[in-house]
Amino acid sequence: MSFFGKLFGGKKENETPSTGDAIQKLRETEEMLLKKQEFLEKKIEVELATARKNGTKNKRVALSALKRKKRYEKQLQQIDGTLSTIEMQREALEGANTNTAVLQTMGEAAKALKAAHKHMDVDQVHDMMDDIAEQQDVAREISDAISNPVSFGQDMDEDELERELEELEQEELDKELLDLGPAASELPAVPSAEPAQPSRAKAKKEEDEDDMAELAAWAS
Repeated sequence: MSFFGKLFGGKKENETPSTGDAIQKLRETEEMLLKKQEFLEKKIEVELATARKNGTKNKRVALSALKRKKRYEKQLQQIDGTLSTIEMQREALEGANTNTAVLQTMGEAAKALKAAHKHMDVDQVHDMMDDIAEQQDVAREISDAISNPVSFGQDMDEDELERELEELEQEELDKELLDLGPAASELPAVPSAEPAQPSRAKAKKEEDEDDMAELAAWAS
């Protein structure tokens, strides 16, 4: 099928082409117009060369060549405008095609998200999170219980232990104080002789003894 057949007769008139098909057709049209533009530029060069060659020799031929050159230039100008219009239309279609793909993807994602949440209930999720928090508390309590030392059935009075510890500390303190006192060799010697009693005290003692002897004799 020819290009124009594909461009205009490939589908039914009431069938709307997709954005991808429209973009492809616009690109093919651009390619065709660019080829025609290249052809016209070559024709203009030929006519310009003919006009220069016959400018002084054959004025009629030179003028005819310039007229054809003008027509070709006008066609080139029209093609430039058409290419600009096609380019803008193609860019708009490409943007619309991108937006369509993005919207389609977002729509599919929304459907997938809805399907994922279909069997989920917010209240059930909250209940499940509460259960998880409760089990975490239980696990924490178990860990604390395991990590704490146990007496294995031996009940001990903490106050009694404290008192015993204080007594031990006091004994150690007394021992340290005794160790700090003077050595036995350094203490002064104890006198072996009794100190002499004063004569008055001795006389008083003898007088008391005499009184006791006299009282005993009288009583017998």
